[in-house]
Amino acid sequence: MLKALLLALCIFAMPAFAQQWSPAKPVRIIVPIVGSTNDVLARLIAPELSKAVGQPVIVENKGGGGGNIGADFVAKSEPDGHTLLIGFNGPIAVNVTLFKNLPYNPVKDLAPITLVVTTPQFLVVHPGVPVKNVSEFVARARADPGRMSYGSVSTGSASHLTMEMLKTAAKVDVVHIPYKGAPPAISDLLGGQIQAGFFVPGNVLQYLKDGKLRAIASTGRKRFAAAPEVPTMIEQGFPDFEAVAWIGFLAPGGTPRPVIERYNREIVRIANTPDVRGKLEALQFEVVAGTPEQFSRWIRTEIPRWGRVIKATGATAD
Repeated sequence: MLKALLLALCIFAMPAFAQQWSPAKPVRIIVPIVGSTNDVLARLIAPELSKAVGQPVIVENKGGGGGNIGADFVAKSEPDGHTLLIGFNGPIAVNVTLFKNLPYNPVKDLAPITLVVTTPQFLVVHPGVPVKNVSEFVARARADPGRMSYGSVSTGSASHLTMEMLKTAAKVDVVHIPYKGAPPAISDLLGGQIQAGFFVPGNVLQYLKDGKLRAIASTGRKRFAAAPEVPTMIEQGFPDFEAVAWIGFLAPGGTPRPVIERYNREIVRIANTPDVRGKLEALQFEVVAGTPEQFSRWIRTEIPRWGRVIKATGATAD
């Protein structure tokens, strides 16, 4: 009788605990890449999340290793709700295949909270590169193999592998220069040290408007509303060439369900507030904030999807 009573009390208390959980100390959001839209998203969410949970929420950059350093740090952190990860294609889906000895398992060692945003990319070139479309870009690369170079925000990112997809599809040789985040990559592109790259719109739109960079393609199935003059890769003769970048929140594996649910509820709400949603859409992100289960299914789909790209292109982490 006593055991039955205690069990009933526990079951009764579970929903209340789920509603009442709050962090007991400052929360860290680890961004496993320096700068870029991943950092922008974290800093948009952090102050509102702090108000919601009643503790300071600190954004901390731990770049390097294609996102592996920061992701591994969170994977090995205490699953107590005080350390969160900004996850994106690279450390969550791509690196499973790209790296031979990944120090963590994204599916087992990290707990999805919510996929927040997705966005296609722009193929951009320095204005000094005399090409105005993908055909001209390919022709120039073929005419001078190995002389053109492109930058990516990190090894294993969508920025990296999308160009590798193009290289394989067009049979061209363009040298990969990986960076630690979008700012240094775009800085070198602006300076002409590299000639091209695939970047999300939020990182390059201002330079396109100023004429400092030129967009020759987008990787979505339809054109961007903010740059309708830029044709898609599909329109330019590359059927099914679609490459989406995405960003979401995760916690260490084993984090209690009430903690995941609290963060999911708050982050989804914050992402859909008019102010935050407006800022994300201004960066050409589509807000897709959903459930932990939806994000989990997305990750399990993305791992083999990018794995096929890596195997087909022969891309490596070197």
